[in-house]
Amino acid sequence: MGVSAVVTFWYINAADSAAVLEAEPHADRGFGRKLLAQLNPRWPITPIGQFPLNRSAPSSRDEFYIAGYPGVAVLQTHIDDCGKLSDIPTNLRRAVPAADVFVFAEGIDEGEGYAGFARFNGDTVRRSLCATRNELIEDLGLPDGFEAPFWAGERADQLGGISLPFEPVDLMHAAQRSWLGVDISPDGPDINVVAYAVDGRPEPKVEQRTPGAKNVADVAAKFSSANADYDDYEEAEETNDEFAELADASAKVARRIGRDVTRRWRNLKETVKERLRHSDR
Repeated sequence: MGVSAVVTFWYINAADSAAVLEAEPHADRGFGRKLLAQLNPRWPITPIGQFPLNRSAPSSRDEFYIAGYPGVAVLQTHIDDCGKLSDIPTNLRRAVPAADVFVFAEGIDEGEGYAGFARFNGDTVRRSLCATRNELIEDLGLPDGFEAPFWAGERADQLGGISLPFEPVDLMHAAQRSWLGVDISPDGPDINVVAYAVDGRPEPKVEQRTPGAKNVADVAAKFSSANADYDDYEEAEETNDEFAELADASAKVARRIGRDVTRRWRNLKETVKERLRHSDR
C-alpha cells in the first residue's frame, strides 16, 4: 500500500533534543540550501518562507521545510508513495549524519487515515509502525511504553471487527512527544524552519516598507488587531522588524516615563523640604 503523505525526518545527535527545541532556535537559510543541493544538484532551489513548522500548513509537493539546530536537524517534505517507513528513501533518511533518525508520516488523502512512525539507529530499524485504522501495514520492533494505552483501546472509540483499537495519527503524535521530548503542535515551542521549493517557482516578492517613527500604541496595535491574518510565508525579517519596533517604542516610553518620574520626585522632595522649613518657624 502506498499513499500520499507528509513525512518529517528528525536527525538527532544531541543528548537532550528537548532542551534544544525548547530554546526555539532560529533556522539558517544556508543550511537548507546546502542540504538540498547535496540531495539533488540539479534542483532549482527557491526560498519561499520562514516560519514555525508547528504553526504552518504542511509542506506540499516539491517543497521542503528544513532547519538545522545544535545537534538536531529537521526536514519535512511530501512523498507520493508512502507505505512502510522501513523502506523510506535512503537519501532522505541519510540526508544528515545522525546517531538516531526519527521519521513521522501522515497521509493527506481524505478517508485513508494513514500514519506511521519509525526510529532508526544508524541503518537499523528499532521500531516502525505504519497503519490505517483498518490495516496494519508494518509493525517492526518492540512497542514503546507510550503505546500501551493505545493498544489497550483507551485513546479512541472502538469500532470492532478488524479495526485497530486506536487512530494511527494519534499514536504517531504520541511517538513524536515521547521521542523528541516536546509537543510538536501549536501548543509547543516554535520549531523555526525555512521553506524551499524545487519546482522552479520564483521567490515570493516582499513589499519594501518605508520605515517611519512609530509610538508603542501604533506598533502594539498591529499585534493585537482582531483582523490580523497569519501568513505561513511571511518573511522572518519583517516579523523581527516589527518586534524590534515594538521594543524600541517601548524603550522610548520607558525612558520618557522614567524622566517624568524623576522630575516629579525631585519637585515633590523640594516641596516637602520647603514646607518643613516653614513649619519650623
